[in-house]
Amino acid sequence: MAAKRCSGFRSLPKGCIANALSLTCPKDACRLAAVASIFNSAADSDFVRERFLPSDYRDVISRSIEGADSLLAKFRSNKELYFYLSENHILIDGSTKLRMYLTGFLLLHSFSLEKESGKKCFMLGARDLFIASGDTPEYWGWISLLDSRFPEVAELINVCWFEVRGKINASMLSSGTKYSAYLVYTDKSRIQGFDHEPAEASVGISGHDGQKQSVCLDPDVSHIKLYRNAIIANRLFARYNRWWRGNVDAHHKIKYPKFRADRWMEVELGEFLVEEKQDGDMEISLMEVTDGIWKKNIFIQGIEIRPKAL
Repeated sequence: MAAKRCSGFRSLPKGCIANALSLTCPKDACRLAAVASIFNSAADSDFVRERFLPSDYRDVISRSIEGADSLLAKFRSNKELYFYLSENHILIDGSTKLRMYLTGFLLLHSFSLEKESGKKCFMLGARDLFIASGDTPEYWGWISLLDSRFPEVAELINVCWFEVRGKINASMLSSGTKYSAYLVYTDKSRIQGFDHEPAEASVGISGHDGQKQSVCLDPDVSHIKLYRNAIIANRLFARYNRWWRGNVDAHHKIKYPKFRADRWMEVELGEFLVEEKQDGDMEISLMEVTDGIWKKNIFIQGIEIRPKAL
C-alpha cells in the first residue's frame, strides 16, 4: 500500500524530491527513506545531507586539532560525515592566543551533532572552565583519565568553597533551539560533602539574571534526606543562610545525577533558548559554599551543552 501511495512521486525529478526532503529534518528523512526507494535515494544525496549539516560546519571543523583537511578526507560523502559527527565528537581549539599565553594550556571544546535533528552540541573541557582555587594543588589536581575525551580532567581534592563556571557564545549554537547544560563528572570513591545541601546552578545570558536550579551531585543521596536537610536548615538559618531563605519548596525540584552511556555521570544545571541570530555569552555556574563542609572525591570532565530532549 505504501508503495502505491508513493507511486505519484516517481514522476517527479529526483532533484525536486531531494529539495523537499532537505526542508524536513534528519529523523523525518530517514522515515521517508524507509517508505520507498525514490525517497531513500534522495535522502542519501550529498545535497540533502549538506542541508542537514550546520551551515557553519566547515568553520567549526577548521578549528579541529586534527585539521579540517585531514578530517574531511576520511569521508566519501556528506552522509558519512553527518553520521560520524552524530556518533562521535571531535576536539576543537577553544582558546585564543591570549588565553593560551596566560594559562599555558590548550583549552578545548568537543563538538558533535544531535543525530535526530542535526543541531550542534558542545562540551567545554575542564581546562576551559573557571574553577575556584583550581590552580591550588591542595584543593584541586589535574590528571588524565583514559575514558575522558579531553587530555586532562579536574580532580576535586578538598574544598569548602566549590564553584565552577563556564560560558559559550550563543552564536556557536544552533539558533531557535532550546538547550540544556550538564555537568559531566565521576566519583573517585565515595563523594563527600555534597549530602548536606543541594548546590545552586544558574544558566543565563551574560548581564542578566540566570535561571536558578538546585542540584545534587552525590548519586547516593536520596531525595528525602536532602529535602529533610533543607527544612532543618531553613528553620535554623532562615535569617542568615541565603541558600535556603524562603526557598524550601524549590527543593521539591532538585535535579539528581544520572549515569551516561560512557560511564560518566551528569546532572542538569538548567536550560535556555537560543533565539534567532542571538549573540552574547551563555553563562553557566554551579556553587556549593556551605561553611565548614569540606567536599572531595569528584573528577570533572566538563560542561556539556546539547539540545533539550522533548
